[in-house]
Amino acid sequence: MNWIWTGLLVCLFGSWGVLFYYASGKYKGCSNMEMEGIRLQRLAPPMLYLLEKLQVSQRFPFFFFKIQRSVQKICGDRRGGEYTLLFLAEMLSYSWLLMVLGSIMALFMNGDFSGFLMGAVLAVLLPAALINDLHRKVVRREREVLLELPELLNRIILLVGAGSTVQQAIRHCLERGKEKENHPLYRELLQMQREWEGGYSFQQAMEGFSKRCGIQEVSAFTTAVLLNFRRGGNDFVLALRDLSRSLWERRKAVSKTLGEQASSKLVFPMVLLFLVVVILVGAPAFMIMDL
Repeated sequence: MNWIWTGLLVCLFGSWGVLFYYASGKYKGCSNMEMEGIRLQRLAPPMLYLLEKLQVSQRFPFFFFKIQRSVQKICGDRRGGEYTLLFLAEMLSYSWLLMVLGSIMALFMNGDFSGFLMGAVLAVLLPAALINDLHRKVVRREREVLLELPELLNRIILLVGAGSTVQQAIRHCLERGKEKENHPLYRELLQMQREWEGGYSFQQAMEGFSKRCGIQEVSAFTTAVLLNFRRGGNDFVLALRDLSRSLWERRKAVSKTLGEQASSKLVFPMVLLFLVVVILVGAPAFMIMDL
C-alpha cells in the first residue's frame, strides 16, 4: 500500500512544481501584499495561476463575489479583486499542505487510510473555517463602526453649530482622534479626507466613503450630510440631530446584543464550575459510604 501514498505525494509535489514553473515571475508582487490572516503568500503563485486558468470568477460568480464583497470591506475596493484571489489562493495552499500531510501520515502508518482521511477532511474544513473567520471580521468591523458613528456625529453637530463647515468639522475630529487611526471608521474618514484634498469633490469623497463602509447607517449619514450641508445653519444641525437619535438607538441595540452574547458565553464556565463544586463536595460523601 505504501507505493500508493508515495505516488500520491509525487503527484502532489509534481503538480505544485509544474504550477510554480508556469507562475514564476508572473505573481511576484503577491508576496508584498499584506492582509490580516494571510500567512502563505510565498506559496500563493502556483495557486493564483490555477485560479486564473480555472476562471473561478466566471465559473462560480456567486461564490467569488460574496468573498470579494467581504474582502473589500476589510482591505478596500481599490485592489479588492487581487486580495480576493490571494485569499482563495491561501485556502488552496492550506488544502494542498493538508493533503500532503495526510499522505505522509498514511505512509508512516504503513498504508493506513485513516491518516489520509484525516488530512482530506481538514483540507475541506479549514477553508470553510477561513471563510467563516473572514465573515466574523466583517461583522466585527461593522459593529465597531456602528458603535463609534454616533459619537462622531455628535462632535460634528457641535462643531457645525459653532460655525465650522462640515469639512472643517471632519478634519478637526480626525486631528483629535489620532489615537484611533486604526479604527475602521477613522481609517475610512482619513481616506475620504485624502480624496477631497487630492482633487475629488466633497460629494465624490463622501459617496466613496459610504461605498467602502457598506453599512446602511453610514449611507444614511452621508445622505443626510450631502442633502443638507449646502444649507448650513439650523436646518443642517436639526437634520443631523434627528439622525443622531436614530444612531444612538441603533448603538443601544448593538450594545444590548453584545451584552447578551457575553452572558451566554459565561454559561459554560459557570456550569463547569458547578460540576467541579459538586464533585468536590460529593466525593468525600461517597468515599465515606464505601467505607
